[in-house]
Amino acid sequence: MTKTIFTDETLRLAAEAMGEYSRSIWVGPSGEQVTGEQVACHLEATRALLDRDGWVRTYTSVATSADRTGDETAVTDRLSEVLHLVRNAFGPGDLRWPLYSALLEISASADGDGDTKCVAGLVLDLVIQTHTGSDTAKAIAWSERMHRTAEDITALLMAGARFARAYGPGVIAEGLAAA
Repeated sequence: MTKTIFTDETLRLAAEAMGEYSRSIWVGPSGEQVTGEQVACHLEATRALLDRDGWVRTYTSVATSADRTGDETAVTDRLSEVLHLVRNAFGPGDLRWPLYSALLEISASADGDGDTKCVAGLVLDLVIQTHTGSDTAKAIAWSERMHRTAEDITALLMAGARFARAYGPGVIAEGLAAA
């Protein structure tokens, strides 16, 4: 059973906080809009991946995403990807995913892409910002806190999916999506 730490009231307040940015939050790096349903599917697929393989707070203790800036982030993210590939190829089968890596893995699957990953991250940030009361809070940093549990991460992913379905844009017209 999923922990209820993110209530419907939290999601309603997050939607209010989204306010005037509601249109731009649903546009990915490609410049194309994604639907709430697409983002919800990405988040649910991330949960399924974590349910199957397991969750780990972080791969390394060198630095968390909250500690990195600029070029450090790019280098650290690449090293994290290499570490994941090595663990996957040569590890004892004990593959577990941090939240960031799980979201990234789903972006290369039939359940997501770069746009849904980016927007899913923004949705999770918005939920965490509302939950914590901090407008600078980030979901990845929240997920890496020492006391965080797999149940917390599942609750966040399911709250993000509920938020996306309830407050995200609906189906995009075929002609507009192809433009």
